[in-house]
Amino acid sequence: MGFEHIRNFALQDDLEFVALADPNPPSRKLGRKTAAHPIAEYEDTRAMLDEEALDVVVIATPNHTHAAVLDEVFARPVHVLVEKPLCTTMEDCDRIVAASEAREHLTWVGMEYRYMPPVARLVEAVRSGHAGRLRMLSIREHRFPFLQKVGDWNRFNRNTGGTLVEKCCHFFDLMNLIIDARPTRVFASGAQDVNHLDERYDGETPDILDNAFVMVDYEGGARAMLDLCMFAEASRNEQEICATGDLGKVECFIPESTLVLGTREGRKIEELPIDVDVTILAAGFHHGATYYQQRAFADAIHAGGRAEVDVHAGRTAVAIGCAAQQSIESGQPVDMTAFGI
Repeated sequence: MGFEHIRNFALQDDLEFVALADPNPPSRKLGRKTAAHPIAEYEDTRAMLDEEALDVVVIATPNHTHAAVLDEVFARPVHVLVEKPLCTTMEDCDRIVAASEAREHLTWVGMEYRYMPPVARLVEAVRSGHAGRLRMLSIREHRFPFLQKVGDWNRFNRNTGGTLVEKCCHFFDLMNLIIDARPTRVFASGAQDVNHLDERYDGETPDILDNAFVMVDYEGGARAMLDLCMFAEASRNEQEICATGDLGKVECFIPESTLVLGTREGRKIEELPIDVDVTILAAGFHHGATYYQQRAFADAIHAGGRAEVDVHAGRTAVAIGCAAQQSIESGQPVDMTAFGI
């Protein structure tokens, strides 16, 4: 993900990528190659922060390191974009939320799925009232298995927070954004049925889920469902989102990049293509979202504004993921008041 940020920095006129810190030599080499211009390189974050006059730091390190890296970065007068999830435990999330609130500079959580153009258009349509009173939201992600990462850190729940934190905090954030109400209860069912079962790391078998259904109830009566499958490469679209209310429904499909507006009265259905600049699409794997998120982040810094995706949004998305993991383990619904929501 760090390399995707680097490619997108090059498309922003007001952002200059000047330095990277990474303890892994091959990663530094790839970062240097991706930058395609001279940059400073460091083995650790503290050295980079000590030597460089930085305005912004983007954290794209393994999930379980976010809290420690944020501790280092928060001690400096810099704006921060930290990739999802904010942290892997609620204890770390709470500590980081408190530390962020004591700072003047922005802390932005990298929930880039909000910034995929088809998703952004769906949010606009729902907020404009096209679906009427929103009652149901479904999100389907049918995709390929987890990719290999440095040191295979993403094969174990202790490093990722669990699949429903690591991967699905994106979708829980979208649920919160679209429904715009307090999540009250989570019920989930999931398993590791297909992927990584024959892999061993120092004799240990990965324990990450590869499929799940998660239902989230919201204050006011709306409900949302996530349908996740990570052995579904044979899919026309990787993400499908459907928001349904008493007047109609709004759907979007990615990477097909379409928005579908349905109206109950007269059973009208309109399909709209959502165009994205090919240069922006080529700079990443998230349908242009990284570019648009960077743009919003930079604009907020210039304007002295607030983070659109703040640490509270990051914490709530992690809380739903933790509740879903807990629900699978217990077989019971989980009340979100247990997570301070």
